[in-house]
Amino acid sequence: MIIASHGRPGAGKSTFTGMLRDELAGRGHPVALVKLGAPLYDLQAAVYRAAGMPVPESGRQDGALLNTLGQHLRRINPDSLTGRFERTAAELLRDRPDMVVLCDDMRPADVEALRKLDAVFVQVWAPDDLRLSRKSGRGDLSKGADDHPTEGDVAEADHRVENTGSLTALRERARLLATEVLR
Repeated sequence: MIIASHGRPGAGKSTFTGMLRDELAGRGHPVALVKLGAPLYDLQAAVYRAAGMPVPESGRQDGALLNTLGQHLRRINPDSLTGRFERTAAELLRDRPDMVVLCDDMRPADVEALRKLDAVFVQVWAPDDLRLSRKSGRGDLSKGADDHPTEGDVAEADHRVENTGSLTALRERARLLATEVLR
């Protein structure tokens, strides 16, 4: 099974997906987090090295750079990110058919490819004021543009998680979703 989370920047996709991972693992299910954007982080590091700058520590995003890199990778090869994700997920599921593969960084351009993999889509949503506040507090190297083509909303969702309250409330939503998808 593949579960792909999507939502606007700062909605809490990674936080929710981490909680879902913990919930599934706590129930004894093998779980793997596979980032669709992993090649972008590799490229971000290469660009910083080429610029003679220290490579950003893991998890620190240069949002403007990642927006541009993602847009151009997809322009050059629309399957550049989803193809790598598909191969990695297939490998994991071949070795462990009971594995749950989680993705916390799906974008609108990824929908068609992930739908072909029968992924379950989870929209993580937060109101704009809260989402933007969270985004500004992340410590990103630069902010990606909310209106960038790679940051648009995904129309399709099998499940919607509202992230408007506490981490405890979000953890409860992860527990409920785990119960639902494991039926």
